[in-house]
Amino acid sequence: MALIPPTPIRLAILDDYQGIAQSRFAHLEPGVEITVFRDTLLSFNHPSTPDNVKQELVDRLKPFTVISTMRERTPFPGTLLEKLPNLRLLLTTGMRNASIDLEAAKRLGIRVTGSTGQWPRSDVEPTKKLRGLDSTSEHTIALILGIAHRLASDDLEVKTGGWETGFTIGLNGKVFGAVGLGRLGVNAARILYQIFGMRVLAWSTSLTQEVADEKAKAAGLPVEDEDGEKVFKVVSKEELFKQSDIVSIHYVLSERSRGIVGHADLSLMKKSAFLINISRGPLVDEEALLNVLERGAIRGAALDVFNIEPLPKDSPWRTQKWGREGRSQLLLTPHMGYVEEGIMGRFYEEQAEITRRWRLGEELMNIMA
Repeated sequence: MALIPPTPIRLAILDDYQGIAQSRFAHLEPGVEITVFRDTLLSFNHPSTPDNVKQELVDRLKPFTVISTMRERTPFPGTLLEKLPNLRLLLTTGMRNASIDLEAAKRLGIRVTGSTGQWPRSDVEPTKKLRGLDSTSEHTIALILGIAHRLASDDLEVKTGGWETGFTIGLNGKVFGAVGLGRLGVNAARILYQIFGMRVLAWSTSLTQEVADEKAKAAGLPVEDEDGEKVFKVVSKEELFKQSDIVSIHYVLSERSRGIVGHADLSLMKKSAFLINISRGPLVDEEALLNVLERGAIRGAALDVFNIEPLPKDSPWRTQKWGREGRSQLLLTPHMGYVEEGIMGRFYEEQAEITRRWRLGEELMNIMA
């Protein structure tokens, strides 16, 4: 039987913006000493992060044996892990986190585990099978409807004494362009085709029409519509940006895909078109997009993700001038695609269970390194 350490383990919970984590770990006390950090220091490996901020992050994390982190918030490159000699267990959400150097973690003897968000479903009867969209897909649809129907800008207009200042845009018969046709791209395309009557175009570097047809069938859609057109029609990247009324990014970020949407692509878009990005900020050339929106070259954009998160206070995105004086409309949310209350709670509950097992020397779940 594994021996429980005689002194409490020090556990840091990072980036708990909503302050919901500590209650999920509380049952581990007093054997686990919990410290919660609700703020975020800038990315350790981002070129704009000053050295003193990097050292502040090291000083903050150095005392801890276990760290709970949220995917896409604080990154853990090898250069940071090497400066944390006490760290033995790194908990992350999801089962993939590109911002953790797993090879360095293995070399340094740090266990890394993920979490599925399925632990346990106290809000659903065990015999009930969940149906419908995941929270990220729901948020994608919310952004599309929000920007097309001017929800945020009209809300601000009414609250500040104004009234009607523009038009909403109907989706029926318009063209939806999915850059990437994975699970999230298929979810959005299915809803927009089935419910809103949009035509669907799709592109990725490896997507074929045969694969797209299979994805349509798996989503419960016909391969062709009544006019003999493909329901998920694969086109070139150039055609997608030229023809789409809404272009939505559904790509996994990697070194190959970084900046996959650039100035040349954005310049092809209709002046009446919208760009949606709920995947990862660096997939889109941020300077090129800012330029396009500042000039009002497209109708608008709805963004949930950014190059640096949280956005710096002086970020050019942080202004109420969008939609005025010739600028495009802009709808922003603070990386909320996965931040659904039930899922976040289950992430932390799963991490707490892994911490308990690790402390007792039991078999771990969801091992990544």
